[in-house]
Amino acid sequence: MALSRKQIELIEETISTSLRNRFEKYNPEPAVMPFHTRLLGKDRLALYSFIHSLNTNFGTTIFEPVAIALAKHYFIKAEKHVIVGDKISTAAQFEIQKIMDELTAATIQPNKTKEIETIRKVCQEGEMRTVKPTMIDVFLESVYGELYLFDIKTAKPNKGGFKEFKRTLLEWVAVILAQNPDAKVNTLIAIPYNPYAPKKYSRWTMAGMLDLDNELKVAEEFWDFLGGKGAYNCLLDCFERVGIEMRTEIDDYFKRFNKR
Repeated sequence: MALSRKQIELIEETISTSLRNRFEKYNPEPAVMPFHTRLLGKDRLALYSFIHSLNTNFGTTIFEPVAIALAKHYFIKAEKHVIVGDKISTAAQFEIQKIMDELTAATIQPNKTKEIETIRKVCQEGEMRTVKPTMIDVFLESVYGELYLFDIKTAKPNKGGFKEFKRTLLEWVAVILAQNPDAKVNTLIAIPYNPYAPKKYSRWTMAGMLDLDNELKVAEEFWDFLGGKGAYNCLLDCFERVGIEMRTEIDDYFKRFNKR
């Protein structure tokens, strides 16, 4: 299903607004690079620095607001930067650590459905401890009351970080269930695009820690989940149109650095 005209307008406005906001806040680091400057010019160096800065913050600057704009059509609640609670039971903490230990030792395979039910059974047992869970990048609630909590990662996440990713996903489950043991909750990692395309995304590094069917959405899987089938390709078109429309504005912005 293609995006509606209203959705496209909202998404393109979100992209352009996010980019303009980034321009306003952008302040290139004061680095003296005389050879690069003479060869390429201050404007190109400023553009390079901006792209590097944008890559670092693309998730919060672009992907998160776009994801929310896209998801609002299909979900009754779509929010970014959400903390859903600060309590977790000691029994749930014990089970989470047990799961992590067994996954690390490769004595079990990741099974998110089973892991959630294990945590659900003890979600209110023992002492309720105050914790500070990682902020949720994108929080969704479906019309059926099912919750989806996404942690958006870079296209090539560090292999060593998957243990912490997994712990975060399990802790989100425990915090949600501590408040409502009957909640239908899904916690997932989202990777916005596939840097290996047209080859398939290399998932083998995550296989021992993440349940790939239930804890990971990459590129089309993520965007089509938010906005319906075909949303990913429509979204790429939105980015292209905004880039074309703002090209002069972008060029003029970086020409200013030649005057400094």
